[in-house]
Amino acid sequence: MAFTSIGVFSNGAVTTVEIQRPPNNFFDITLIEEIATAFEAADADPGVRALLLVAQGKAFCAGADFSRRDVGDQRPGRHLYKEALRLFRTRKPIIAAVQGPAIGGGLGLACMADFRITCPEGRFSANFTRLGFHPGFGLTATLPRLVGQQQAALLFYTGRRINGEEAVRLGLADQLVPQAELRQAAAALATEIAQSSPLGVLATRETLRRGFADAVEQATERELVEQDWLRKTADFQEGIRATAERRLPDFQGR
Repeated sequence: MAFTSIGVFSNGAVTTVEIQRPPNNFFDITLIEEIATAFEAADADPGVRALLLVAQGKAFCAGADFSRRDVGDQRPGRHLYKEALRLFRTRKPIIAAVQGPAIGGGLGLACMADFRITCPEGRFSANFTRLGFHPGFGLTATLPRLVGQQQAALLFYTGRRINGEEAVRLGLADQLVPQAELRQAAAALATEIAQSSPLGVLATRETLRRGFADAVEQATERELVEQDWLRKTADFQEGIRATAERRLPDFQGR
């Protein structure tokens, strides 16, 4: 398949999928479809034992570009979250290298991976409530699993942005390295995993993540319902304007 938004590279037993929409790497359904297709191809290749998800530019993924009307593309049978579920059903281990902002749905994309390697310049934010919106991309299932219910609630309610050091402290990321060494460190972890028994790793991962994708599917169904009505509110429009104008929003609760 010819990709327009990603590059796919193989190095022995490790396949790297690179998001190629710099500098912000905003996501839409096309990007998620392409990543999912690349992951499924790696799943089907017995020579691949681990996956790397990396990104060009200053951001890992700065979320959705709400200036576009086709971000979710809700035509029957084609929806962003349906494509995202394909990522969560990947069978092989995934390491995400987060070199900069992972914001909103971009945070959801990072949390899909088994491990996250980051750097001091990493930025993590579930900023949905600052947009007058509801969390999405399965984050209501994945974020509490990583940082605990209380910390997840704090990050959701405030929409605050944390750096790489704080992400590691909270358990949101697994390793902190200098930005220049990020991809090398992520590749080293992928290689270390690939040196283990492939059948043993797949079986262990299946046990550890049993029910995980199903939980995400249930979460996204709820998230979508809440997002649909919130998208029609004046607060959501104010949140989008405030973000574009780099100011605090003036929410009115309507």
